[in-house]
Amino acid sequence: QVQLVESGGGLVQAGGSLRLSCAASESIFSINVMGWYRQAPGKQRELVAIISFGTTNYADSVKGRFTTTRDNAKNTVYLQMNSLNPEDTAVYYCYAYTNRAYWGQGTQVTVSS
Repeated sequence: QVQLVESGGGLVQAGGSLRLSCAASESIFSINVMGWYRQAPGKQRELVAIISFGTTNYADSVKGRFTTTRDNAKNTVYLQMNSLNPEDTAVYYCYAYTNRAYWGQGTQVTVSS
């Protein structure tokens, strides 16, 4: 069982930046799919960014603004978010898939206008 713990959320003004971290409870070296989803109030959870077998993909709404990376030595995945806007306000969830899907507890990101 992989446990994922997000951190780094908070309140930021529009145009600002945040970096989210997702720390895994075990080595992520062999976890081929890891990434980030988000869920805004009243909306469905949506994919933000995913690293799958070495290939990274982003939602159109965050392309050019968000970057996800992984540090296998630290068992951590990051989401660097720049040029934030109020539409990015959501709970952000870390995701991993091995033989099943694993989710973190989520971290709130609020962008004020």
